[in-house]
Amino acid sequence: MSETELEIGPVDFIIIEWPPGAQLTGEGLAEIVNLTERGIVRVLDLAFVKKEEDGSVAGIALTDLDHDGTLDIVAFEGASSGLMSQEDYDEAGEALEPGAAAAIIVYENTWAAPFVAAVRRSGGQAVAGGRIPVADLLDALEAVEA
Repeated sequence: MSETELEIGPVDFIIIEWPPGAQLTGEGLAEIVNLTERGIVRVLDLAFVKKEEDGSVAGIALTDLDHDGTLDIVAFEGASSGLMSQEDYDEAGEALEPGAAAAIIVYENTWAAPFVAAVRRSGGQAVAGGRIPVADLLDALEAVEA
């Protein structure tokens, strides 16, 4: 399959932090499962890390996030594309406060795959992407309302 025929959407990552003492409910995981089942995203990597008090970052295994007796991450068992390395975990850890835990999710925006493939077939290419932080968006919306 040539590059112009390959149908793959943009790939993003997100790091979700839970500060020390936060209780995981599994609600966010249910939403990512929902998005995956609907074909909006495809999870390529899912990792959980914890930043120790000394600043080191270690992987952690989470199984029953909402304490209902069932394995919550079974839908993503084996989700490892090889895109992430220990260096990525360490870099993610720099964003965390000591004692915090985080989920790192690398995902394909499958909703965009047909569009991006059509652009490539017409000779175009996606050359950049970006993200507006939610806090900036909320600040801008608040300023408009004022």
